[in-house]
Amino acid sequence: MADITSNKNVQSGITLNKKTVLLICILLAAIMAFAGVLTQVMPRGVYEYDEAGNIINGTYTPIDEKMPIWKIFLAPILVFSTSNALTGVAIILFITIIGGTFLILDKCNILKYIMAVIIKKFGNKKYLLLNIMILACMLLSSTAGILEESVTLVPIAVAISLALGWDSFVGLGISLIAVAFGFTAATFNPFNVVTVQRLAGLPIFSGLGFRIIVFIVVYAVLAGFLTAYAKKIEKNPKKSLCYETDIALKEKYSLDEGMNILEDVKIKKAAKAFIICLCGVLAGIVIDFIAGTEGMISMPTMAVLFALGGLLAGKFSGLNGKELAKSFGDGIKTVAPIIPLILIILSITYILDQGNIIPTILNFVYELIKDFTPSAAILMLFAFIVILEFFVGSGTAKAFLIMPIVLPLADMVGVTRQSVTLAFCLGDGFTNLLYPTSGIMIIAIGLVSVSYGKWLKFSWKLFLLEGIASVGLMLAAVAVNYA
Repeated sequence: MADITSNKNVQSGITLNKKTVLLICILLAAIMAFAGVLTQVMPRGVYEYDEAGNIINGTYTPIDEKMPIWKIFLAPILVFSTSNALTGVAIILFITIIGGTFLILDKCNILKYIMAVIIKKFGNKKYLLLNIMILACMLLSSTAGILEESVTLVPIAVAISLALGWDSFVGLGISLIAVAFGFTAATFNPFNVVTVQRLAGLPIFSGLGFRIIVFIVVYAVLAGFLTAYAKKIEKNPKKSLCYETDIALKEKYSLDEGMNILEDVKIKKAAKAFIICLCGVLAGIVIDFIAGTEGMISMPTMAVLFALGGLLAGKFSGLNGKELAKSFGDGIKTVAPIIPLILIILSITYILDQGNIIPTILNFVYELIKDFTPSAAILMLFAFIVILEFFVGSGTAKAFLIMPIVLPLADMVGVTRQSVTLAFCLGDGFTNLLYPTSGIMIIAIGLVSVSYGKWLKFSWKLFLLEGIASVGLMLAAVAVNYA
């Protein structure tokens, strides 16, 4: 989605291809319209909730009242009157900070400096570096539950990937995809493991041994796939789906001055300031994990420190206050076209919620699955979570939505609650990158010039492999009565 043309005249930072943004807008608008039609033609219903906000099983009641059509058309505005308003504002703020900060980092050659450092240390061990980066990102997500934070790593990871002879997809793989797969292979993740185990009445972090096996399997799938793909692209770069756009990106991040950039005192000082701020972000993630505050510390910390790191880097590299302000403002302008995409994604969730059709879907699945065998039931549950991800991206929100219904059902058909936790995690992680309703995926591919169509062409085999591995792991959990 980035439209970068030449190394000399191209605008620094991130630029979004208007045609690509428009096409995705049209796709999301069509999905929004489809959701609106569903609220008018599908049966609607409601559940009763307990004091903790959980659905009370068996309380589904059909209703005749339809969602007013005018609410469908005004959803992008009305969504800010709901609890999702804070989420929407946070995402938009996050996007603007990314745009402003990366333009400054580009102007100061910070990304080139980081590339040069890594190439110097790992130039002869690049596949070791690839597998270490995958492992590091997966561990961060599997334990601390980072996901949105991974967007800040994408441009750096892609720049490194290009410098080592690979393509943008490898860069996305060692950053965004690795984080999402770590979410799938959750071990201590507070957003899915802890939430679901609390709802299931299980000891927190119980069943860890099997989840470690899951982590190893998922890591092997991702590392094996990316290593094989990277070797193929290194051998013949023209086989890459993003070969043409990568040519422009390689020019943008090429080390024309060689490794002499490592001797530039100003850039070295600026890069250290930025990296120190990034370490502060990691500290916020650790505090979040230990305190169990589920992003309340790490997300604002990331926003503040990421922006601060960019401003300090610009200052230390020689930009004055006026230049910093202008650069940051120009960076915000470059990513502004993506804001409507986020509003439409939030609107889809609003329409489905206000239209009262999700309770109908939950009740349908409940009636469908209650007489299944344990193996069939857990696979049905997994498929349901994968489909529900299209409409409800938040893992925590999905847990509170479906677990009160699913857990009694699991008891009835003989599926252990630990297996339900596993199925939920496996269905919630990698699917964060599958649908056009995923804000984080749309933002990430937009940072590095990859269209949604090319993204699917590259990733569908990986998603299929992960799905097959997930099925095997869930059947194994049922077979050993995972508890």
